[in-house]
Amino acid sequence: MAYLLLAVSFALLLGGAVVFTNAVEWAGIRLGLGAGAVGSVLAATATALPESVIPIVAILSGDQSGQIAIGAILGAPFLLATLGMLVIGVSTHMFARRRDNDSKLAVHTPTTARDLIVFGVFIAVAGILGLIGNQSVNVVAAVVFLVAYGVYVWRTVGHGGEQQEEPRPLYFDPTKHDPPHNVTVVAQMLVGVAAIVGGAEVFVTQVEGIAHQVGISPLVLALVLAPLATELPEKTNSVLWTRRGKDALALGNVTGAMVFQSMVPVAVGLAFTPWSFTAPSTLAVGCALAGGGLALYAVLRSRQFTRLSMAAWGVLYVGFVAYVGLAA
Repeated sequence: MAYLLLAVSFALLLGGAVVFTNAVEWAGIRLGLGAGAVGSVLAATATALPESVIPIVAILSGDQSGQIAIGAILGAPFLLATLGMLVIGVSTHMFARRRDNDSKLAVHTPTTARDLIVFGVFIAVAGILGLIGNQSVNVVAAVVFLVAYGVYVWRTVGHGGEQQEEPRPLYFDPTKHDPPHNVTVVAQMLVGVAAIVGGAEVFVTQVEGIAHQVGISPLVLALVLAPLATELPEKTNSVLWTRRGKDALALGNVTGAMVFQSMVPVAVGLAFTPWSFTAPSTLAVGCALAGGGLALYAVLRSRQFTRLSMAAWGVLYVGFVAYVGLAA
């Protein structure tokens, strides 16, 4: 029964994120935001919502050790910086013949590079703070992280690029031939959030129960299972956008989510959990840094994810999963 409920939580998280993301794209149209701002801020925040809600629900549910919360917080940026980049790279090569740029990435290099640099700096600081384990310093750092993300959003919205194309019809709009009403957009957002929060609540409860049954750390389950379930929206959206040559949205969705994950959920963890790292947590940060650094190098060097880069991301992801599996 526990495993069935875990599958239900995955379905709620994914379904809620898909519904919410579609509404957010329409919100971007109504606000007149460029593709860069929609990809790196609105879409990234929307699809990052499930994994951000999980640690909050875990904390509110009484996760005193912070293992589930920390696992969900660190697992997301690790997966995005490894498997997320691998998926985009595979998609550009798979659909190269139908794309205008072949396997080249049609992105604004300075914006993408900025996202990856910001991510690298803040996830590295988060890792250092996890090794130090000073709660007073962590609380101050949490405030700094939140303010820094606010500055990032302000800068991204101000330099968001050209207006994005009209997204797919709003799911909740009964009249597909004309733009949806604002009330319908907001209603779909609220339904998406409700599904995500409900899925997160079920996920946390079942992970605690399963970890107790099989005798392994909830941290290990959260590091691997939480991002696999909650990062599916980023992967799905990125494949669809890459297939249509919308690389700015595809890569911006992932890099923007990486920035968000390295700042906002980390701030929550710094303020409300012990934020003390074990070996798996430290390794997750190290692999995320390596994956993000490799993506930055590829974008700056050739704006293309080569087969060698993709192989490296695959090794980082599989190697980490194998390590935590053996540690469990």
